[in-house]
Amino acid sequence: MSDQDTHLVLERLLRLRDRREPLVAQIAEWVGAGIIEGRLQPGQDLNSVELSRRFDTSRTPVREALMLLEQEGLVEMKARRRPRVAAPSLTDIKDIYQVRRQLLSMLAGLLVQRATDAELTELRTRVEAMRELADAADVDAYFWSHVLLQERMTEIVGNTTLKQILDSLALRTLMLRHLSLTRPGRLAYSVDDQERLIQACEERDGELASALIAGATVRALRAVEEQIEQDTPGSGKAARKRRSAD
Repeated sequence: MSDQDTHLVLERLLRLRDRREPLVAQIAEWVGAGIIEGRLQPGQDLNSVELSRRFDTSRTPVREALMLLEQEGLVEMKARRRPRVAAPSLTDIKDIYQVRRQLLSMLAGLLVQRATDAELTELRTRVEAMRELADAADVDAYFWSHVLLQERMTEIVGNTTLKQILDSLALRTLMLRHLSLTRPGRLAYSVDDQERLIQACEERDGELASALIAGATVRALRAVEEQIEQDTPGSGKAARKRRSAD
């Protein structure tokens, strides 16, 4: 997965081609990728002055970029407070994954019906490359390859309405999807899930394919919940982690 691929994904989801100001798009892409990949943490302040210095610009393009990210649920901007990385509640996260599970189940069923043998071979080739990334423990490259895999699936299915709904959730879920892959052992589990899904599609078993992708989504949610619990101050896991570090 190259930086150019990451750029293309964010450019499409943030609709950056519609922006006349290239600097606004550049700032939005940098901040957005930082939030999704975990370099910018939920609740972290986004200092407009520091961002202005980084991009050698005034604060106006920075503010426009952050407002764009606010519209997509990645940034929170409140009066008399610094902008900050959005921190969705656990309830919000569960709601998002509940909807996502249903949509992906539909996607898998349609993929079995509509994908040609050649298209399924293409998907299997992508998953084989993802296996190499998982074995190398390259979380970022695996993550973006997974994003592109699901985007390719939606293209093959050709259901415009389904694609639009998935896109509307995409930016709100990317940060969570990346977070789930940081858990120990998750890359191996994830790529195993993808291989089983492709096999079910090759066998033209729509019911199994839908069940597999739904199960994978549930496991991803569980990984997110565990990571949030571990990182939350005052939680049992966080306290044990601090004690072990002392």
